[in-house]
Amino acid sequence: MDGVPRVPEQRRPGSSAEPPTLRFSVLGPVRAWRDDEPLQTGSPQQRALLAALLLREGRTATAAELIDALWGEEPPSQALAAVRTYASRLRKVLDAGVLVSESGGYALRGLGEGTLDLAVAQDLATEAEKARSAGDLCHARDVLRRALALWDGEALAGVPGPYAEAQRVRLEEWRLQLLEWRLDMDLEQGCHAEAVSELTALTAAHPLRERLRELLMLALYRSGRQAEALAVYADTRRLLAEELGVDPRPGLRELQQRILQADPGLAEPSSPAPEPAVVPVRPAQLPATVPDFTGRGAFVRELSETLASASGAEGRVMAVSALAGIGGVGKTTLAVHVSHQARAAFPDGQLYVDLQGAGPRAAEPETVLGSFLRALGTADSAIPDSLEERAALYRSVLDGRRVLVLLDNAKDAAQVRPLLPGTEGCAALVTSRVRMVDLAGAHLVDLDVMAPDEALALFTKIVGEERVASEREAALDVVAACGFLPLAIRIAASRLAARRTWTVSVLAAKLADERRRLDELQAGDLAVKATFELGYGQLEPAQARAFRLLGLADGPDISLAAAAAVLDLPVDDTEDLLESLVDTSLLESAAPGRYRFHDLVRLYARACAERDEQPPSEREGALSRLLDFYLATAAGVYVLERPGDQLLAHLAPTTQPGLTFTDRKMAGDWLYTEAACLLACVRQHAAGASLRRAVDLLFSAKDLAESGVDSRQYEQVGMAVLTAAERAGDALVQARAQTILAHSHSLSGKFQQADEHAALGMRLSTAADDPVSGGYAPNVRGIVAIYQHRYEDAEAYLGQALTAFRTDDNRPGEASALSNLSRVHLSTGKPEGAVALAEQALSIYREVGITWRLANGKYALGLALSAVGRHDDAMRELSSALPVFQQSRQRLWEGMTLFRMAEVSLAARQPARAAAQAEKALALLRGIGGEWRRGNVLTVLGRALVAIGQSGRAQACLTEALAIYEKLDRPEAAEVRALLSPATAGCPS
Repeated sequence: MDGVPRVPEQRRPGSSAEPPTLRFSVLGPVRAWRDDEPLQTGSPQQRALLAALLLREGRTATAAELIDALWGEEPPSQALAAVRTYASRLRKVLDAGVLVSESGGYALRGLGEGTLDLAVAQDLATEAEKARSAGDLCHARDVLRRALALWDGEALAGVPGPYAEAQRVRLEEWRLQLLEWRLDMDLEQGCHAEAVSELTALTAAHPLRERLRELLMLALYRSGRQAEALAVYADTRRLLAEELGVDPRPGLRELQQRILQADPGLAEPSSPAPEPAVVPVRPAQLPATVPDFTGRGAFVRELSETLASASGAEGRVMAVSALAGIGGVGKTTLAVHVSHQARAAFPDGQLYVDLQGAGPRAAEPETVLGSFLRALGTADSAIPDSLEERAALYRSVLDGRRVLVLLDNAKDAAQVRPLLPGTEGCAALVTSRVRMVDLAGAHLVDLDVMAPDEALALFTKIVGEERVASEREAALDVVAACGFLPLAIRIAASRLAARRTWTVSVLAAKLADERRRLDELQAGDLAVKATFELGYGQLEPAQARAFRLLGLADGPDISLAAAAAVLDLPVDDTEDLLESLVDTSLLESAAPGRYRFHDLVRLYARACAERDEQPPSEREGALSRLLDFYLATAAGVYVLERPGDQLLAHLAPTTQPGLTFTDRKMAGDWLYTEAACLLACVRQHAAGASLRRAVDLLFSAKDLAESGVDSRQYEQVGMAVLTAAERAGDALVQARAQTILAHSHSLSGKFQQADEHAALGMRLSTAADDPVSGGYAPNVRGIVAIYQHRYEDAEAYLGQALTAFRTDDNRPGEASALSNLSRVHLSTGKPEGAVALAEQALSIYREVGITWRLANGKYALGLALSAVGRHDDAMRELSSALPVFQQSRQRLWEGMTLFRMAEVSLAARQPARAAAQAEKALALLRGIGGEWRRGNVLTVLGRALVAIGQSGRAQACLTEALAIYEKLDRPEAAEVRALLSPATAGCPS
């Protein structure tokens, strides 16, 4: 759309400096408030008068206009008197002087900004248009959401009269235009899957609105649902022909053709990379810029703008940019490039020096000043001896000149300060491995590694397009192995360019070995390891120890608390050490309280640990403390969510304390924030002597298997633990690992594998006398048997689980088994028994004080209540479970709850509601839950779409569901075939 949808024929009210005490609403029932206290606006006709005056926004309405607004062409005989009465009553309700009489009519005066919700909505729409024009789609969407949220049902609801009716139509049309505009931006930002659910409901509510249909087609197509997108067009064409006798508009027809042709232009839009701003700056004394300089557009622009501020008409006293980053990240290359670009803005001189700050002997400031003064034309005899006098003369010589000074490779701010020009029109650009936080007035820039596309472009420039084009994937592997570090990429590319017999794949294979990678990344006098050595050599002993030991831990980053466990130090001391490493650029601050290594720096840190951290028990102790920290903390989170579970009594002992939480939300936040690091820790310890603690940590973190976000990684780590346990011959670890995998496979819809793992878990739990797997393995096997319609087996397994849980006094486990037994009763025609068992489980959950597991109980009860026809009660239980799953980040169960709500809505003959709920479920279950669950949701969605007349889309959904069931050899296929049968009433032919 070209611009924001406008409300026709409306003017903005005047503003007021004082905050309004009165507020009015017309985007819903007509209401008024004074300081948040509701005011009585009187009869419907009196509200109609107030609405007519509010919508004129300060303009006077004549008595005749108001009579026409309230009654149209057939006013009562005493209409004028009635208008005067209504006005008099309103004047008493509102503040004095607000409703005034003038020119034979009435007007509202003195209402400030924000008084009327419609005016607020208009202002927000204007703000959204400006944000959209500026390219800030996120802000534009947020503002539009706020504007749309101002509607409280139908505008001018319950207000009589022809004027109110016309305004209702106008405001509803505007609301829909704003909604379409916001949805259009949603699709521009790639939120197509989320938009499908909303658009499904909107097209059901406004079936003849073609723009909504067009957006739905586009959202479905971008969600990979081409058949459904085309079915929307077929439904629309049929509906328009039947209702209006017309064809779809050209835009809709064109979209259909583009979908049929799989037009690449319909793909999800992506934001273009920012183009570097070119500032013509050319210093004379700078080193030569590299001819293959690549990327860094945002940094070039940022630094160039800072330099330009010193040379502009309103130049500051001095512009200083301090560029910091890890060795090899390209600080000097970028600084030289930017300085060359800034050449014309500093015609009076360009100074450069390598301050050798990373070496053993950094340059002395007075020596550098002597060199600078000579370059500026000062005779040797005029150069004073002391640092202070040389610095003063240096600033005097620069006075009135426009000079750029590039101070490369600085050691610290103390070395830099005397070398800064102090006059207007001059600028300094500083590079250092240390962040110059104590350099007053400096513009600090942290240089990160290259973006993947920039890294590949640099590699291609050096190697040559022809060699890279045929092995693009291998080239991507190379730059990824280089950690996107420019120096490493340049070395790797130079080695390949010098060896014509090598392919890119050969180089990628050499770099794939992490233990050899740093040795491979050297060419001539360039070496990544040597660059890191310079920084490591300047660390204090405590910093060096922290650097070495933290590098041992796998995982994308590490929290401050986990790092304190690794180092065996108090948190405050650990933070001081880590922040000092961040300042040296050997460690990165990933977020407040979180730290990470660049991949190559981590490899170097590990090499240093193997070389310098003696004896080896120091390294082993650091990793053992980290495992203890994660296990102690995760176990605490587990029992906080499951009061009454006896897991803590069955875990391997730990010596390192973990974090403790009293707030369940904070505990859940910790678990999901630490998921990747925690799972990496399990994998790292799976093959060692800590196997028992590793499997216990994985079991304690079993909520990750149900989140959807971490499920796949959780399953992979579980397999690694099982393999290690089989190799070690540890029956207890094998039993728990088999149980973990059974649980994970059941969630992802791989029921045969889940049953096999659960059967082994049951057998091994007996051999190991393990109460943990002894209860949970048969519980999982019972769940799988339900899914496979083996109800006698399910009841037997769940009976075993119930006995094991009760023997172990595991109350949450007992409630879980009862909930699952409820499902067996449902499936075997005993719905009343199912309700009783579900209520018994829910009672246990409430008794022990469980939060999101309580939602599991409500879910089970909702299913049982639905089966006995108590649809309202079922919907109430499911609706109360849904926000708990959402807050607990249980995406799988959030999606399954929406699916069950859709089933209940369909049974209650509310198909439009069912379709919207099923669409939301489908979006949430993308990539999790397995194909069988997806087939179930598609079946319900198809049935709902048939009921609301969207038979084309229904056929597409049901066809996909049938394909899934046939592939899995599921009995549900027969039901879907019947729904797709031409003989089935209301189904597509």
